[in-house]
Amino acid sequence: MNLEEIQELIKFVAKAGVNEVEIEQKDFKITIKSDSLAKKKTNQLPEKVVQQIPVGLPQQPVQPVVQQQPVQQAAPATPAAKEAKPESDGNENYVTIKSPMIGTFYRASNPETPPFVQVGDSIAKGDTICIVEAMKLFNEIEAEVSGKIVKVLVDDASPIEFDQPLFLVDPS
Repeated sequence: MNLEEIQELIKFVAKAGVNEVEIEQKDFKITIKSDSLAKKKTNQLPEKVVQQIPVGLPQQPVQPVVQQQPVQQAAPATPAAKEAKPESDGNENYVTIKSPMIGTFYRASNPETPPFVQVGDSIAKGDTICIVEAMKLFNEIEAEVSGKIVKVLVDDASPIEFDQPLFLVDPS
């Protein structure tokens, strides 16, 4: 993560109104803390920024993981592949399509168009099933499995987290 990405993340956290964000990878850790009262009065950037990078390890680009509150992250240039895993709470036959990133979930490309998929629709691998907006970038999410949409697990225009279940798909 370079200095410019860190500065953009700080600005985003300030606008989002979050008090603390901690991002940690194997060789990289950053904590951004802000005093919400001072921020509301002066509309400034977060008060404290702590960055720790172990010495001796090469700095590599990392994808941030936010552990406490849902905060959007910088989206990659191309949509990330999503994971599809079987669900175990009575839906053993269904595949769960999960969010590949943090952002805002949209079922359609704009409010005037119909959703990409509805409950009961058949989908093929590679079909666009939704859009996730992250830092003003709209990422089309494609199906990793073929099947029939059984349930949409997220409301339209809702904030979502990384690895959050979005759809249940019957692959049969």
